[in-house]
Amino acid sequence: MTIRIEEVLNRSDLKRFIGFPYDLYKNHPYWVPPIRVDELNTLRSDKNPAYEHCDARFWLALNDKKVVGRIAAILNHKAIDKWEKKQLRFGWFDFIDALAVSSMLLQTVETWASELELDAVHGPLGFTDLDYEGMLVEGFDELGTMAALYNYPYYPEHMKQHGYGKDIDWIEFEVQVPENTPEKVAQIARIVEKKSKLHLLKVKKAKELLPYAYELFEILDEVYSHLYGVVPLTEKQVNVYIQQYFGFINPEFVPVILDSNGRMVAFGITMPSLSKALQNNRGRIWPFGFLTILQAMRKNNRADLYLVGVRHALQNKGVNAMLIAEMNRVFVKKGIRVVETNPELETNNQVQSQWKYYERRQHKRRRVFIKHLDG
Repeated sequence: MTIRIEEVLNRSDLKRFIGFPYDLYKNHPYWVPPIRVDELNTLRSDKNPAYEHCDARFWLALNDKKVVGRIAAILNHKAIDKWEKKQLRFGWFDFIDALAVSSMLLQTVETWASELELDAVHGPLGFTDLDYEGMLVEGFDELGTMAALYNYPYYPEHMKQHGYGKDIDWIEFEVQVPENTPEKVAQIARIVEKKSKLHLLKVKKAKELLPYAYELFEILDEVYSHLYGVVPLTEKQVNVYIQQYFGFINPEFVPVILDSNGRMVAFGITMPSLSKALQNNRGRIWPFGFLTILQAMRKNNRADLYLVGVRHALQNKGVNAMLIAEMNRVFVKKGIRVVETNPELETNNQVQSQWKYYERRQHKRRRVFIKHLDG
């Protein structure tokens, strides 16, 4: 097998770059295809405002004319400034089970990092913390989610062979939804609601959430800023996320807590699982893929948890219980029996402790790998 590396330099190459995993994982029972148009918008410099502070390059590995691997490299200037670490990110890393392929792709990224006089290469990471991150190292026989990467078991073995080690892990839980909110959770929720003079926002349509969108991202920035690799979102990035997702969500699955002045103090973002729907439509929304998504939104027994945020001033005061109690109520109403927490940093004990009153199992683990460069 003769492998050559070609850089992605035009729209046609970018479509081949995006399309490769759809062939690599075709009909795989656990891989969940990303939404193709989202992938395209994320990787295009004219669509993604992260390019205002990021440089990115993409490469394909080819055997003759057949794509056998891909990788992206991202130089996030804001991340380097904030964390004071001269590191190059890699992501969108997929390859056949051939060490020569994965080696050449990683070496290409490492060469660019050396040219930039950086100290290390780490990933999988994206432009922002809301992009895909972390390579699956446990849970290969578990259904993936729309929010997280899935990869073959040979991926982490290749990373070790190429001199990459653990930088940090995320863990994920599958949580069973009981018919009734655990009494301890319900009790804490009632107490904190009364004591702190809080109340749940009541809306029926997604557009009614729009006035609170910027407050949501304000809380997100406040409470996530200290976590691994997180870089504050710019105003343009926030606007893109609002336009992309706020018309899509069901407000019943997005509990929002307000204080007595009507200020948002906490939120949770959940959705019915779209895993099976995306497998069925192969990540295509148009012309008919949206029908499977609508069906999954209306009738489902699984849900995904995406983000939870509580302002610092109210953390460790039971506000999470209000969010969880409301989620429990909605899940039971909608017939949801199982919830995927999606990735939580293994060091984030505060987040993991909120599931202590529920039957759960830790079923997945994903990892950011790092390699320090010589010289």
